[in-house]
Amino acid sequence: VQGTGGSSAVSKCSAAARGYIQDRFLRLLVGRRRRRAPLVHRGYYIRARAVDHCVQDFLLKTQSHPRTQILSLGAGFDSLYFRLKDMGLLHHTVVYEVDFPNVACQKAALIKKMEELSALVGSSEGEGLGVMTFSGKDYKLLGVDLSELSQLERALGEAGLDTEIPTLFIAEVVLTYMDNSRSDALIQWAAEHFSQACFLLYEQMHPEDPFGHVMQQHFNQLNSTLHSVAQYPDCEAQQKRFLAKGWTECSVMDMNEFFTCCTPGDEKQRVQALEPFDEYEEWHLKCSHYFVLAASKGIEPSWTPLLPSMTVPHGAVRMAGSVPAVRAMHSDTSGLRRYGHRSVLLKPDVILTTGGFGEEDGQHCRMRNFHVLIKHAGCWKAGWVKKENTDKRWDERLYHTVSCVSNSLALVVGGRTSPSSAGLGMLWLKFHETCNALDPDDITVELVSLQPAAEPAALRWRHSTTEVTFKGKK
Repeated sequence: VQGTGGSSAVSKCSAAARGYIQDRFLRLLVGRRRRRAPLVHRGYYIRARAVDHCVQDFLLKTQSHPRTQILSLGAGFDSLYFRLKDMGLLHHTVVYEVDFPNVACQKAALIKKMEELSALVGSSEGEGLGVMTFSGKDYKLLGVDLSELSQLERALGEAGLDTEIPTLFIAEVVLTYMDNSRSDALIQWAAEHFSQACFLLYEQMHPEDPFGHVMQQHFNQLNSTLHSVAQYPDCEAQQKRFLAKGWTECSVMDMNEFFTCCTPGDEKQRVQALEPFDEYEEWHLKCSHYFVLAASKGIEPSWTPLLPSMTVPHGAVRMAGSVPAVRAMHSDTSGLRRYGHRSVLLKPDVILTTGGFGEEDGQHCRMRNFHVLIKHAGCWKAGWVKKENTDKRWDERLYHTVSCVSNSLALVVGGRTSPSSAGLGMLWLKFHETCNALDPDDITVELVSLQPAAEPAALRWRHSTTEVTFKGKK
């Protein structure tokens, strides 16, 4: 579990280096650097934006109070305090951070070592006493296991946390690593012991679909099981959870909705221009499996940093990932669970599917093999196509086009393996006479490269092609 915090910090640092988030302090808190994929950058961008959106809204709504406080649970190597202090937003706010003793000690050592960090905190006092690893005028870093609620309550009391002033709790992919009984107890304790409180939660959901299964498998392999997703699998369940634990108001939305409703148009354009990206299906699917929740009690006026779902105009475009699946009439869908592919009608009852990303032999991968469907006697029969030669320039492409120009010939144009690798060339797909066979396994396809003169037309993806007739010539 401690390792997930370090990995998260590396990913945030990579996103900051590419300009997704403005954070000059992450590089000081992260020991190793590693460039992440654009899809990862976007995931951490929307996560950081959601947290900052809610935190700054809390500070704005409570600015008339003489004193406020923020308690970051499982803070890891997050730079929130330093960013807020640098922006001049902590005039009357104290930030408390809690994490495992080992993590807190490492972070305290980094702060003392880095002059830029220690200068922002100011003079330190009291660190090394009990669970306090670092202490400044408006910053307290504590080493406590969050699952030990009695120890946490005692340590926070000794550190000066005030239960009577507006308090924001932040749990950014933290509580889900705890047993549900312990995380529920922590949520209820915060509601019962603080007269004016807000809670910001960011976590995973929807464990029941294929993406959810892979997501859980990933965290299981890291030995950091997601405990909350089984008992609280969606936004509604999480909302009921907080209302049942003593919070009087609670709003929640998935990250697709947050990006749509809470991100200005000019900001979306800025992000789009940062680096090549077209993996929107994966992006929307991932965003549909994460949510941000804002709960409150005793706050006047009420704290509502998230727009409720009902504010989305009726008939608005729904993000990919929230669209209900259409069930196939035939149960044999092997080779058809894919996207970014192309299907072409070779003959009235023969459909060839090429490329895309999908599931093959139980693995999620780019699809190299061709798939064919043949309709006979009212039923579709599926099979894999034999390729007579292996052209490296086929290269498992996505977002290409396939145009059937005769009974035995189709033209492949463009496509890519990644947004920065689009020059895959044009190909002919030649079908032999066996294309008339009733058995899919009898169909063969020959891949033939075009001459280099045709290459400029192939350097594209997400395009369309059409056959035209001009002055009698096709």
